[in-house]
Amino acid sequence: MIEDTPAVGAPFPPVLTRHAEAEICADPSSVIRLLADSDNTADGFTSYRSTFAEGAVGAPAHFHTRATELFFVLSGSLRVLVGEEITVLAAGDFLAVPPRTPHAFAAAAGCEADVLFVFTPGMGRFDYLRLLGRVMRGEADAKEIAESADRFDNHYVDSPVWRAALQAAS
Repeated sequence: MIEDTPAVGAPFPPVLTRHAEAEICADPSSVIRLLADSDNTADGFTSYRSTFAEGAVGAPAHFHTRATELFFVLSGSLRVLVGEEITVLAAGDFLAVPPRTPHAFAAAAGCEADVLFVFTPGMGRFDYLRLLGRVMRGEADAKEIAESADRFDNHYVDSPVWRAALQAAS
């Protein structure tokens, strides 16, 4: 059993999120399991798992000013923009995108993707993921996403390279 007290010198207690107990955010193209938000990790990290349907667009081009975003592909394939380069990550591949680096991602053509995401340092990001789900389901206005850029350290940018890649895939 994992105790909820930190080990000597540990910055926060161990975090355990059981698969069956994880909060789920879903939209028409993905299911997101919320695993650990920074409020439980003393800003150490935020983590969630996203399962993308075939052809699902995960995120448009954006960057984070403070966080490094880590991707680990559990299964399937994920197409990723990093800067101006597009690559495909396969099951078992890992990618770390440093702060201020524009990036985007989508399920690779003809594939589903199951991806573990980690942000470090973490920040309260679960509310952002919940907002995205509401927008995708038509329950909230997309302008709320733009208005939350500083709060969630998620800054959208235009990427002609990414737009062209998405158009070519459709």
